[in-house]
Amino acid sequence: MAGNVGSRAFQNARLEKKNRKQAEPLLAAAAAAYQARRPAEVRSLCGQVLALLPDHAGALRLLGMAALDAGTLNEAEAALTRAVGADPRDVDAHANLGIVLSNLGRHAEARRHQERAVALVPNFAAGWNSLGSTLLRLQEPEQAIAAYDRAVTLKPDYAEAHCNRGMALLLVDRSAEALQSFDRALALNPRHVQALHGKGLVSLGLRHVEAALAAFDAALAIKPGAAGVLAERGRAHLQAGRFDQAKADFDAALVQEPHLEAALLGRAHIGLHQNDVAPAIAACRKVLEQNPISEAAWTWLGGCYAKQGEIAAALQHFDHALALKPDCRDAIAAKIFTLDFLPDADFASQQAVRAEWWERIGARIPRAALAPRNMDPERRLIIGYVSADFRNHSAAFTVLPVLRHHDHAQFQVICYSCSARQDEVTAQCRAAADVWVDAWQMSDGDLAARIQADGVDILVDLSGHSAGNRLPLFASKPAPIQVTAWGHGTGTGLPTIDHFFADPVTVPTDVRHLFAEQVYDLPAVITTDPLPGIASTELPMLRTGSITFGVFNRIDKISDAALAVWARLMALLPDSRIVIKNSAIDDGFLRDGLVARFVARGVAAERVICFGSTTREQHIAQFAHVDISLDPFPQNGGVSTWESLQAGVPVVARLGRSTASRAAGAINAALGLDDWVAEDDDGYIAIALKYAAEPARLAQLRAELPARVAGSAAGNVATYTRKVEDGYRLFWRRYCASVD
Repeated sequence: MAGNVGSRAFQNARLEKKNRKQAEPLLAAAAAAYQARRPAEVRSLCGQVLALLPDHAGALRLLGMAALDAGTLNEAEAALTRAVGADPRDVDAHANLGIVLSNLGRHAEARRHQERAVALVPNFAAGWNSLGSTLLRLQEPEQAIAAYDRAVTLKPDYAEAHCNRGMALLLVDRSAEALQSFDRALALNPRHVQALHGKGLVSLGLRHVEAALAAFDAALAIKPGAAGVLAERGRAHLQAGRFDQAKADFDAALVQEPHLEAALLGRAHIGLHQNDVAPAIAACRKVLEQNPISEAAWTWLGGCYAKQGEIAAALQHFDHALALKPDCRDAIAAKIFTLDFLPDADFASQQAVRAEWWERIGARIPRAALAPRNMDPERRLIIGYVSADFRNHSAAFTVLPVLRHHDHAQFQVICYSCSARQDEVTAQCRAAADVWVDAWQMSDGDLAARIQADGVDILVDLSGHSAGNRLPLFASKPAPIQVTAWGHGTGTGLPTIDHFFADPVTVPTDVRHLFAEQVYDLPAVITTDPLPGIASTELPMLRTGSITFGVFNRIDKISDAALAVWARLMALLPDSRIVIKNSAIDDGFLRDGLVARFVARGVAAERVICFGSTTREQHIAQFAHVDISLDPFPQNGGVSTWESLQAGVPVVARLGRSTASRAAGAINAALGLDDWVAEDDDGYIAIALKYAAEPARLAQLRAELPARVAGSAAGNVATYTRKVEDGYRLFWRRYCASVD
């Protein structure tokens, strides 16, 4: 019995030796075929080897590598898993299995095999590079950087690892080091598309848009259909305000890769900007179908809901994005801005979320070291205004009168323009400034350095948490005194901003302790220039026999609460009509949705007259057809309130429990129109009914209003500007005294 067993073992050993001998040339031929990129031949030869030796690690490895190259990942995984089972010390099998598993999205498993590979051969540069890429996918950028560092230390001319290291450095905001890595990769391989792509990303992150476009163009000259590069070039065009070029790039990228997230999000951005909401929603949903944890998609989708006036749903989406990425700047900024539209939001809740911005983002930004300066309390002061809205935008209409009426003997005015978009209003702002700085291609660091070099004494934020703001710059405090004012006058929550221009109605005394800034009272929270060429017009209802209400505000300000009150009012005045004018009405999807909301409240569609985009002159001329303006709530009108009053059309306002919900009431109060300010819904309706029933009194008020505005401290822009300058001088004197 023992002899038979021994004989069989001897025979098996002889057979295995024979098979190995036959397998050797087959395996060598398979390796040569692999190098020559002949996958069919590799499969055939490896199959022959495995017929002889079913657990031959080398043949299994080659078979797996060929399958990996062909993109048949399941086949590759099966072969390579058998290979490492047959020879647990096969470095190449572990390394390639790691790549396969990573491509299958199984990054934790991939990591184990790649770590095994570099443990077996510590000087395996390609293994360290692959491990770095897996760590990056596992969202461990610091460990990825360490792996790439090891790869380039072992192989200094490893262009791919230098490029990958740059991408990892980008994720941890180490832009200067990232740029060095990309430049090193390009020095080794000037046609390295991914390194050019990376250089473009660094430039884009630093707001150096033209440099970014140059890098992306160079990459696309080498690889014209690179979808990822096309999408990023689209983002660069967006920053430059070139929406047509951006759309073309996003569309071209989606032709190549229909599910490319960056391109879909770019299309959502454009759709939202151009009031084309339905396609923007579709793009966001397409991203979320494939990547449910895309905080950017949740943020843009929230923006789409906010645009439609669905505030609660929008806020839920922003919160979802923040749950995924607590320091997502876009999401928290959108939440702050949108919370102003929520009926239940009050001073405490709104300032609390601004404090969150500081805790999650602002507090992490290093403070600037200020250079010494002349501490004479009475010297000419340098005032710096920072805005992305020095253009045909409501925010510009609130600061332009101050710019025009500054006492330049006492104040030097520098405007830092943070948008590429320019128009005739930009030219007016530029003409009113002593110094104009195109800052839209400056990073926060670049701009802080310029502000310090300019010797700015008082730096003024004109954006708050609205689009295009530079609050991270203000968090670093590059000027000794900082103020927030006008453009989004609701408080920022930044302890580094010292003062907030408001008024006693907008921010009552009993809530001022909630603000990070110290409130300084102006005659009203905002003012605007007198309307050009405005002429007195007849009260329309004297001609038509019925009253026409007007709402010349953004339609996302038309809350369900406000619309319900308006519908009740119109039910009590069955012959009344309402004119709604806003550029968003150009989008049929939004217009139809708005009219449907009125119809659902019992207001016939023909009683709702909608107007979209017009010139400013045409916009103002429409007030001639309105008897009474209805201010929306909780987010009030600002510039639109002034325009209506300057045109002689009084505005019904309702006081709320937040800064944004008291602006119109504050403007009315500043003009002595307290009887046009309601405390609740019933009071709001009562005011409108009262004046609708007194056309003669309404006509008299219409005739008197323009002069009343011009004669008030809030409406007389020269008087208003002196009060602003009094504030600046007071702030500076206090600062000088505190330093002494």
